[in-house]
Amino acid sequence: MAKKKKSVHVDPEYLKKQKASLVRRHRQVIYLNDSEMSAISEYCSRFNVRTKAVLFREAIMEKILSELNDNHPTLF
Repeated sequence: MAKKKKSVHVDPEYLKKQKASLVRRHRQVIYLNDSEMSAISEYCSRFNVRTKAVLFREAIMEKILSELNDNHPTLF
């Protein structure tokens, strides 16, 4: 006889809190010059990027997280 697998139930309140924590509430505005904008447009057309916000967010966070990892505090 095969055993039944018990399904794991996640607390709905936990899911609600987790979803609420991912909501983007802080707006940031950046200004680009003509050459920067043309470079972004060229990249988006070449690599089929549809949403520039995602591109900016991922690039910025990747840079920030790598800098934080490289410059972590040391004890000695």
